[in-house]
Amino acid sequence: MKIDRIEIRRIFLPYVKPFTTSGWIQSGNCGIIIRVDMDGVTGWGEAPVSKEPFYIEETTGTAWSVIKEILIPLLLENNFEIETMTENINKIFSGIRGNKFAVAGLESAFWDLLAKMKNISLSRMLGGTREKIEVGVSIGIQENIPSLLKIIDGYIKEGYKRIKIKIKPGWDLEPVREIRKNWKDFLLQADANSVYKLNDAEHLSRLDEYNLLLIEQPLAHDDLYEHSVLQKKLKTPICLDESITSIRHARSAMEMKACRIINIKPSRVGGLSAAREIHNIAQKNNMPVWCGGMLETGIGRAFNVALASLPNFKLPGDISANKRYFEKDIVLNPFELNSDGTLTVLDAPGTGAVIDEKFLEKITLEKLLFFHN
Repeated sequence: MKIDRIEIRRIFLPYVKPFTTSGWIQSGNCGIIIRVDMDGVTGWGEAPVSKEPFYIEETTGTAWSVIKEILIPLLLENNFEIETMTENINKIFSGIRGNKFAVAGLESAFWDLLAKMKNISLSRMLGGTREKIEVGVSIGIQENIPSLLKIIDGYIKEGYKRIKIKIKPGWDLEPVREIRKNWKDFLLQADANSVYKLNDAEHLSRLDEYNLLLIEQPLAHDDLYEHSVLQKKLKTPICLDESITSIRHARSAMEMKACRIINIKPSRVGGLSAAREIHNIAQKNNMPVWCGGMLETGIGRAFNVALASLPNFKLPGDISANKRYFEKDIVLNPFELNSDGTLTVLDAPGTGAVIDEKFLEKITLEKLLFFHN
């Protein structure tokens, strides 16, 4: 069986409000949407890359070039059997170094395609066991603490199970302290996005008294060793995000005791196959994982929800309802927060995401089509 057509689009979908981290600001989703057609079935995928290489080395521009110039030509050369489709995709891409978001964008479209061909939900095909998943919300750095507290109060009243705040030097101890004055036992975690140094260990250890669920990626984005040193100095569990870009890195982090929790983002590790394997390895090592988000559209969000239904995703993920990010999304069935602070896992074939193709066309900046010769 050969691919009939592949379509890729660069889009811009503005966020409800800009999202500010410790090192950069994002005003909207600048990702790449991928459509694969085979034997009358359509699979959709998303590479949620940014315009600038601040979170990871890839950008919209680099991912676009790699997808159109290297990955798609490799795919169009091959035949595929339904039962081994995703295995073959990963084998074809096995020689690609880096470029995880580009690879994951295409791989995800084939997972959606395969699940539809098998008439099964992606969640069940991956091994998901939950009908609902608990979710939290990630809050960017705010202008002042009263503004932060007001935003948190709103999300807690909406029903979110966990709050994550971005921190950086000068915006860490005080906001955490003020949050704990108002909500002593609520699940709270802090995300540093790699802005601290190992010699900040004593300062970071002062966060221990605030009963944080975790502190995420405090040190360099590509570091494992110094995190293993830092973890010994902290009572608060370290969660690694940017440092875990492969199955091998996940194994190494566990063996080095560089963290006690892992944030799994399928795009960051090269796709759902690697994400599921990291989940399985962590489960065997009694290490909980949770699903991070890249402020995806409803396409990428549906993949995250399906992945988070696996049994070792024991902490609320950064997935959230679609309206948290977009006034209008590119799906006709956006996720809505249930009264118990959960999202319902879709049970339709594939991801279950229903694409609003007219609106997708409206936000498309560039589109390319590829056909099997």
